[in-house]
Amino acid sequence: MKTKGEILRTIEYVILIVVAAIALLPLFWLFVSSFKTDADVIRFPPSFFPVKWVLDQYQYVLEAIPFLRMLLNTVVFAGSVTLISLCIDSLAAYAFARLQFKGRRVIFAIILVTMMVPFQVIMTPLYIEEFKLHILNTFAGLILPRIASAYGIYMLTSFFAGIPKSLEEAARIDGMGDLTIYAQIIIPLSKPALISLGIFHFMNNWNDLLYPMMLTSDVNMRTLSAGLAVLVGSNSIKYGPTLAATAMSITPLLILFVFGQKFFMEGIATTGVKE
Repeated sequence: MKTKGEILRTIEYVILIVVAAIALLPLFWLFVSSFKTDADVIRFPPSFFPVKWVLDQYQYVLEAIPFLRMLLNTVVFAGSVTLISLCIDSLAAYAFARLQFKGRRVIFAIILVTMMVPFQVIMTPLYIEEFKLHILNTFAGLILPRIASAYGIYMLTSFFAGIPKSLEEAARIDGMGDLTIYAQIIIPLSKPALISLGIFHFMNNWNDLLYPMMLTSDVNMRTLSAGLAVLVGSNSIKYGPTLAATAMSITPLLILFVFGQKFFMEGIATTGVKE
């Protein structure tokens, strides 16, 4: 006979399975529907599985837009922003969390205030600035405005503040400087937080639509999100190709999360833990 604790755990597992199924069902439907014909996609009543499995939608996407070029642009844009932002965010966070300097609290407060400014407020000045600098339709124009993140600085500052100061004090006794402590002690201990932030940055920039669409007009410089908007016309929507293109664009993110979920969950669990 099961104990009360075993019954409760069984109920918890059942609830988790049901919630996971509800969350994954739309994703599964997306991938399955991308193999349907145009008639199957819009038929009523709808059928979950295709009557006939075809690759026509994927072929249409590859012919309608330079998908591989857009994929490369997105990888370069999102990957570069992620790597550079992690470096700058972690350096700034180390300064705010571990160093004492005049105006530290004021500067940190100003950085936090910028998180409340919506992108729509700065998009016109940003476009004018990039136009005058002649970096529209370039990787530099896409990457430079995103090389630092207020959220990243805030998150890493909170994490760095929780690392025991005794480690830093021991390192200073051994003659280590700030950069050495940052590189050899703080960064290795912050691996979960850095990977969590890296996944956040990569996904945020990969999925961004308005930002790359505003700063690029050449189809060969468009990212996936901006490029896929071509499939949505002003008078009609090509549902089948849109489903196929969406499935192709989110697959790299799913793979990234599968391999990084251990560190992502660990980073969530340990962020904010104090000494």
